[in-house]
Formats: sequence, C-alpha cells, structure tokens
Amino acid sequence: MLGAKTPPAAVTFKYGLMIVLAVLPIIGPQNYWVFTLGLSFSFAIIIISVSFLVRYGGEVSIGHGVFAAIGAYTVAMLEKYFSLSLFISLPLGVIAGALAALIVAVPSRRISGIYLTVVTMVVALSLPELLLYFTSFTGGYEGLHTSGSAIEGMSAKNQGYYFPLVGLIFIDYILRNFRASRQAMSLLLSRTSKLAGESFGISGSWSRISCFTISGAIAAFGGGLLAFNATAISPNNFTVWTSFYLLVGSVVSLYSLSFFGGLVGGLFIAFIPILLAGFGDLVLVFYGATLLIVVVGGNVLQKYTKLFEQKDYLK
Repeated sequence: MLGAKTPPAAVTFKYGLMIVLAVLPIIGPQNYWVFTLGLSFSFAIIIISVSFLVRYGGEVSIGHGVFAAIGAYTVAMLEKYFSLSLFISLPLGVIAGALAALIVAVPSRRISGIYLTVVTMVVALSLPELLLYFTSFTGGYEGLHTSGSAIEGMSAKNQGYYFPLVGLIFIDYILRNFRASRQAMSLLLSRTSKLAGESFGISGSWSRISCFTISGAIAAFGGGLLAFNATAISPNNFTVWTSFYLLVGSVVSLYSLSFFGGLVGGLFIAFIPILLAGFGDLVLVFYGATLLIVVVGGNVLQKYTKLFEQKDYLK
C-alpha cells in the first residue's frame, strides 16, 4: 500500500546490512570479491531502474543497458577529454540518460506491451554499432578508461566500492520518499486504469514518458558509477545481452525498488557469471531458466494465494 510503514524488523535488517557492507572493506581483505561486490552495487541501481519502469509504467524494457551506457560513457569521456571529476560528470551523465530516455519515450508513447519491448531491444542492438562508428570519441573496441579516483588521499579501491554503495543508498532514499508522493500515486493510477487516470487529468502518454525518463536517469546514474568502479568500459559491456541480464536481475529481485531488493538482483548479475565461468554458454541457459522459474513460480504462488484467501484459509 502506498505510504505504508515498513515493519521495524525490516528496517533494522536493512540498516544492519548497510553497516556490515560499509565496514566490510575495513575489516576484510581488499580482494577481487570486494571489487565485484562494488560492481554489484552499480548493477543494483541499474536493475532498480528497470523495476521502476515495470512498477510505475507497467512496461518491460530490454534496452536499459543503453541508458546505463550513456551514463558510463559520459563519465569516461568527460574525464578523458575535459578532466572533469565524477562529482560533475555523474550529474551530467544522469541528465544525458534522462534526455536519451525522453527521446525514445516520446515517439513510442502510444505503444505498449511487446511492441514497446521490441523498440527497446532494437535500440539496444544498435548501441554497439553506434559506439564503434564514433571510435575517435568512444575508443572503439578498446573502449575508455577512468581513473577510479575522485577524492585525493583515498585509495581507488575504496572509492570504487563506497561510491556505488552510497549511490545505492541514495537511490533507495529517493524512491522511498517518491513512493509516498502524489506523483507516484498518479503514475500508479494511470497504470492501473488509463481512463481513471485521464478522469483525474493524468494522460497515459504523460505517464509513460515520465516513467521512462525517470527510469533512464536512474540507469544512467548506475552506469556512471559502474564506469567509475570498473575503470574501463567498452561496447562489449553494453550489448543487448546486458539489457537482458538487467531484466533477469529485475525479475530475480521481484521488481523491488528497495536497497535489499536491488542488491539481490545486483549480486545475481555480478556473481553468477563468475561462479559459473567454467560452464561456458550454459550461463545463458541458467539465466533463462531462472527467469522462467521466477515468473512462472510467482504467478502460480499468486494464483494459489488468492485461492486460499477466497476459502478463508489465511484468516
């Protein structure tokens, strides 16, 4: 329910988890797993952007890797060509991602469902070719590098870990407040019933464009932090498969917009390829199977839950 209070136990668990993650690099070794955990924070933000579109727009995107790439390349290019700090390049990357999402959303505002999904997939398919076409700016196959440092005196490893973590906490805070706002209520109303939304002066086109633009901005935010953490990006990092993996992560997180839900999806995307590296192409099969199990299992569970509720078994 919109504006409902989170149970105290859940709040305690969330803040406890944040504290554990905050002190982990201090009490633990600075190894590859900590670096990958930092990557998972960035992925979590991008996954939340996909979930935002599903939750408030009722649409599925297989193209959010594009908006993440815009944020990532904006951060990398502004550092390389203008020596701008992350504190400047990241907000500019968010604006660029929002504008790109707006450009996609406006001409496709009257389509929905599988048709909109296909449009986003086409955009994702064209992205690597565009990056390679402008090789002189994007670095082509070699890509671009970032320094991974925005604060003097702090190690690049710690910055690559803490900046995405703080970014994830920030997104959690923003969306938690957004859920209790009138804007969120109007988007949900328009999604639930287009006619009901229009009766309150909320056009379906405005709702879809708003959701897509906000979602693209969040994805660009995560993409910028991903470039900062990884210190290197290339077209291979943002193929159509990237967008598919992000969708799988969103499904695994149950389309959650919370810190914990996004983190679950981010951990899934970041660690599963490492754990299953020896299985080759079977990793893709695993992703597909996971997507199928979660979607089908969720629908079956929802069906039987409603059945039990009707029979008063849950009272």
